[in-house]
Amino acid sequence: MNSDVRKEILGYIERNARVDLKEVAVCLGLTEVDVANELSAMESEGIICGYHTLIDWEKVTEERIHALIEVKVTPKRDKGFDDVAERIYKYPEVQSTYLISGGFDLLVFMEGKTLREISTFVSQKLSTLDSVLSTTTHFILHKYKDYGVIFNKKKEDERMIMTP
Repeated sequence: MNSDVRKEILGYIERNARVDLKEVAVCLGLTEVDVANELSAMESEGIICGYHTLIDWEKVTEERIHALIEVKVTPKRDKGFDDVAERIYKYPEVQSTYLISGGFDLLVFMEGKTLREISTFVSQKLSTLDSVLSTTTHFILHKYKDYGVIFNKKKEDERMIMTP
């Protein structure tokens, strides 16, 4: 199948991973079998890397703290940033690790149960890595929008305006 069809399928399922294959097929003018085969092929090729559920944890009783940690590192000869990034992303607490431009080299996204747990991870594990020069931790206090989804969206008044 051509790359435009792949992009259409990916765009559709990125917005709603639970969408029915039949619905995707109808919307894109394809057969259900074609969509299923293409999804399977893209999973095998590593284009589709997983399916995730977006949860508003503030509405759940379990407390979770999320943090963004900027990390400045000394890149390794012949390995650049990859070696230290790999050491960081192997920690189970780490959700995501990105190479970024700007004043820092890596951006680490992690979650923990308490501020102390994240602070301890940063001070005892992350900051002690031999290539790490400095870190700055930003705690996420409230999510307004994540992956295109607006949290706690205000309901608009749906009443009709009546005039005499």
